[in-house]
Amino acid sequence: MTDYTQILVDKTDGIATITLNRPEKMNAYTRTMGEEIMAAMDDIDADDAVRAVIFTGAGERAFCAGADLTPESGGQIFSDGAEVESLSDERVRDGGGRLTLRLFESTKPLISACNGVAVGVGSTMQLAMDMRLAASHARYGFVFARRGIVPEAASSWFLPRIVGISQALEWCYSGRVFDAEEAKAGGLVRSIHAPEDLMHAAQGLAREIADNTSAVSVAMTRAMMWRLMNTDHPMEAHKIDSRAIYRLSRGKDAKEGIASFLEKRNPVYPGKVSEDMPGFYPWWPERPFE
Repeated sequence: MTDYTQILVDKTDGIATITLNRPEKMNAYTRTMGEEIMAAMDDIDADDAVRAVIFTGAGERAFCAGADLTPESGGQIFSDGAEVESLSDERVRDGGGRLTLRLFESTKPLISACNGVAVGVGSTMQLAMDMRLAASHARYGFVFARRGIVPEAASSWFLPRIVGISQALEWCYSGRVFDAEEAKAGGLVRSIHAPEDLMHAAQGLAREIADNTSAVSVAMTRAMMWRLMNTDHPMEAHKIDSRAIYRLSRGKDAKEGIASFLEKRNPVYPGKVSEDMPGFYPWWPERPFE
């Protein structure tokens, strides 16, 4: 999909920027927006020229003001309204969860540049991103208990891992909206920036990755960090990182990394995620719902 209607996608010098683009609706989330983000991620993951991805919102007010609950949005944001007999039925799957699971599968680093209000799915979609930066006027809210529902988008998995169980429970129990300073103090965001400096900071972070690292190494590291932190014993991590070190140390990127270090020059890594990932990647069990 290239004819996007609710997002903008820009690829410049190794960095992709996905902009949620419904500024008249404070970039409120719809199924169409979710589908377009997932399609954009499919395209980005297949593009070896892209080394990092930045997400932000159009306009100055909001990153994403949650799900669009207005009738003109198409309605039934949380389900399709059908009665189903089995909870394993595809029709009961949460759209926000489909999105965060797709982001979880990314081979590229994901950076959030939260430029304003981010509540509901506007907050939870950012949990599957690797680094979260905030404008000074950003606001977050896990407001589900105030809408009579529960946290969605697999946030009951992501949020406690990022901020700890007590902080996650407080924000979700209260459903209150909180500012960027509280988000940073609670471990949700990396740094706070003046609105005019936010994208520059995100681009600088993306540029550091793109200019200095191996795409294959970063893709492996992302998968290992997200998945291996949940294993029962460090031996499981030892098994994977031993295999990865053995495999990658014999590859062309390792040769370039050593050569560029010894020659005191910037590296030019030839490895491609589309071609050079180890044969045991991905090593995790079959994905559900597929």
